Amino acid sequence: MIKELRQQFNSNFSKEKYNAYVQQIEALHPGALDFRNAETPVFVPKDFTKKMMDACEDIIDVITDEKFIAMTERGIPADAKVPNQNSHSHFIAFDFGVCEDDNGNLEPQLIEMQGFPTLFAFQAFHSEITRNYANPPANFSPYLNGYDKNSYLKLFKEIVVGDLNPENVILLEIYPEQQKTRIDFYCTEDVLKIKTVCLTKLIAEGKQLYYDNNGVKTHIKRIYNRLIFDDLQKQEGLGDIIDLTKDYDVEWVPHPNWFYRISKFTLPFINNPYVPKTYFLNELKQVPADLENYVLKPLFSFAGMGVVIDVTAADIENVKDPENWILQRKVKYADVIETPDVPAKAEIRLFYFWGDGWARPKGVHNLARLSKGKMIGTRYNKDKEWVGGSVAFFEQ
Repeated sequence: MIKELRQQFNSNFSKEKYNAYVQQIEALHPGALDFRNAETPVFVPKDFTKKMMDACEDIIDVITDEKFIAMTERGIPADAKVPNQNSHSHFIAFDFGVCEDDNGNLEPQLIEMQGFPTLFAFQAFHSEITRNYANPPANFSPYLNGYDKNSYLKLFKEIVVGDLNPENVILLEIYPEQQKTRIDFYCTEDVLKIKTVCLTKLIAEGKQLYYDNNGVKTHIKRIYNRLIFDDLQKQEGLGDIIDLTKDYDVEWVPHPNWFYRISKFTLPFINNPYVPKTYFLNELKQVPADLENYVLKPLFSFAGMGVVIDVTAADIENVKDPENWILQRKVKYADVIETPDVPAKAEIRLFYFWGDGWARPKGVHNLARLSKGKMIGTRYNKDKEWVGGSVAFFEQ
């Protein structure tokens, strides 16, 4: 995104440097890196970062409004509603595409957001390794609001573990050893000294939850939740597992309900030039004449599943549950990252942390993803180079 830095990086690039770089990342936890790591970071100028963060503040105004809970109540499926919701999501991730406006200028456009964790621990190590590999100028940082690796990880630990004994806090997933993002679970264990536990291994006794901690039945007081209910409901053969919609005496970080409240469901409530206009399909008074400029998305899905990019009137007519779909104005991703063959598109995910007692969440770190496919994500970028997971370095 910054021409001089891009040219400098590309001219110094070699396959040997890249292979050594990936080996360093894989060495964090051998065998656990299950997604492609891109050849380059993204260099982001100050004005672009400001546009993203200003948009986030407008969205946070909506999220912190006293009417937000009532507005988003319908966003939580009845079979996924978990008791004892707290006052806010401890974590929010905002995904911005690097796009072009009508005049061909670069601008951010919000693609999605989630009141849910992402690769928080892994990115602390990944961005450090990437800095040594890419050698950006000293006034570029992957962190926001003055954070660095130490202060970021300290805050992460304060939010997740707090003053509890780490053995009473778990990271919860379903079949964590099979998840593509499992390297983050292991990095989280390194940082927080907590255990990763599969949902199938939870033990319930009355309102208390326990897990087997190296042969010792250990009380769970807090759950760092990495379990996506949409994913869980697609699993087969789980057997007799704990029903998390029952009232258990446990704290959640973040509470599962925020995954639904702060999500695609929130988009129709946002009014900002960097948030594409979005409509609930059941509230759409008239189907736009230029449907080719919209994308149709199911509310309750993840990783791009079920999205209709080339929308037709028939697609809309065939939707049986329009209350569970949104129609969103398309954005035009910019071919912004010069590579040895064709340019790559980019998305930047901003990490926002929300400590207890804070009035608002605060931007702290990021990840980036590069793509040459029709959509961002590994399944759309097979057999391509200069694509995959990355990190943005923001001009300070």
